[in-house]
Amino acid sequence: MADDEREICELVEVYLQNEGLVVETFYDGASALARVEDAHAPAIDLAVLDIMMPGVDGLTLCRKIREQHTYPIIMLTAKGEEADRVRGLALGADDYVVKPFLPLELVARVKAQMRRYMRYGAAPESRDAPEEGELLCHAGLVLDVPAHTCTLNERPLSLTPTEFSILQILLEANGAVVSARELYFKIFGDAYYDKGSGSITVHIRHLREKLGDSFEEPKYIKTVWGCGYKIER
Repeated sequence: MADDEREICELVEVYLQNEGLVVETFYDGASALARVEDAHAPAIDLAVLDIMMPGVDGLTLCRKIREQHTYPIIMLTAKGEEADRVRGLALGADDYVVKPFLPLELVARVKAQMRRYMRYGAAPESRDAPEEGELLCHAGLVLDVPAHTCTLNERPLSLTPTEFSILQILLEANGAVVSARELYFKIFGDAYYDKGSGSITVHIRHLREKLGDSFEEPKYIKTVWGCGYKIER
């Protein structure tokens, strides 16, 4: 966790440790970045980053992480920082929590992200036993669910856990419309939709960019106004 407010770090650390998680805290972005780039240190499974930090800010740190890693990133933002929030999601963050927040809210977000990452994350030994035949395909797009890999016309795509989950849900819907609310609850499994509803829109936009999809004439993710999203199969 990286946040220059020591009181917040110490409080959150206690709550997360009570859940059996190992927590490392940093009070500036430069120290956190040095830890991220330390190839000899233990692997990181999730990052919680405050946007406003001295030196290297949270947005820069998020971008640096996404250049090499796909583990989940949760951004901490002050109330009213909507533009920075959207930028964080566009840079590859999976979720955000607005300050001031209840510690249990952040714990719920962390646990939701960790469940998905440990199931589908990069380390094979950390996954659940895969089910055979879980390949989801559409127009050159291939999602290998057990291996947590995605290719488009045989070209690998680097997706965050949230982006992968969105594609999986839409492909499994087999052409049916899935609302933003339903996507949010299926992915995060918590009761904070009203605070995080806009994140799904940003993740969809980021996915379209990676797929080279057109908003006006989409080949993959289509918006059904007032209803949600679908992939026609």
